[in-house]
Amino acid sequence: MIKSQGAAAALVALLGGSATPAPGQEGPIQDNSFLVEEAYNQEPGVVQHVSTFLDLGESPAWAASFTQEWPLARQRHQLSYTLLHVRLGDESGWGDVALHYRYQLLDGASGRPVAVAPRVSLLLPTGDAGDGLGAGSAGVQVNLPVSAELGSRWVGHWNLGGSWVPDAEARDGARADVDSFQAGQGLVYLLRPQLNLLLEAVYTRARSVREGGGTERADAFLVSPGLRFALDRPGGVQIVPGIAVPIGVGPSEGEWSIFAYLSFEHPF
Repeated sequence: MIKSQGAAAALVALLGGSATPAPGQEGPIQDNSFLVEEAYNQEPGVVQHVSTFLDLGESPAWAASFTQEWPLARQRHQLSYTLLHVRLGDESGWGDVALHYRYQLLDGASGRPVAVAPRVSLLLPTGDAGDGLGAGSAGVQVNLPVSAELGSRWVGHWNLGGSWVPDAEARDGARADVDSFQAGQGLVYLLRPQLNLLLEAVYTRARSVREGGGTERADAFLVSPGLRFALDRPGGVQIVPGIAVPIGVGPSEGEWSIFAYLSFEHPF
C-alpha cells in the first residue's frame, strides 16, 4: 500500500485543486465524482459541502480536504474554496488553500447533452514548505472539464489542465519555478438513479523543486474504480457518500490507495 512520492503528490494536488460541482435535488446523481471534475456548476440557491479523505500509505500518510461551493447570483458563475490537511510521516498540518472560479460555458440543458465549465484557481501558500506541506509560493491552476450524456445509463467526463507556481520552495529552502499537467477521464454507470458505479483514470506530470537546487519530474497514472449513492432528506438536503480505490498503472504500477467521499448540499 506504500506509494511513490509521485503518485502521492498527484493525488494531493487533485484534492487541493479540484472544484467538484453540485447536483440538483431531483433525478439521478449528476456530479459527485472523485478525481475527475464534472462540468456542472452549482444551482442557484444551493450550497454544497464536500469532504474527502485519502489514505496515502502505511507510513502514516493521508490527506483530507474540505470544499465549499456557492453560486454567484446564478448558475453561470460559481465560487468555491478548498482547504487541505496533510499528514506525511512525522509532519502534519494545513496545506495550501485554493480559491476557485468556474464559468458555465455550456450547461447541458435545453436538449444539449454536453456541459463545459472552465475553471481558474488561485493557490495560496498557506502550507509550511519546510515540512513539505506546501509549495512556499502562490500559484495558479486551470482546468477544462467537459461532461456528456452517453445514452440513458452512461455519463462521461473529461479534464485537461495544469498549474504553475513560480519560485516554489523545497524543504531545505531551495527555490525554482514548477509546473504540472493533468488529464483525466471518468465514466459513470447508473445502476439506479441514486446508485452509480464510477471508473476514473487520471494522468499527472508534475515538476517539483529538488533539495539542493534544480527541479525533478514525476509522472503518475491512476485508475480508480468507485461507488457512490445519494440519500435525499426533507428540506431539499442531499447526502452523497462514496468510496474508491485508486490503483497505479504504468509509472505508478504496484501502488494503490483508499479514497472516501462525503457531500452535503442544501438550500440557503
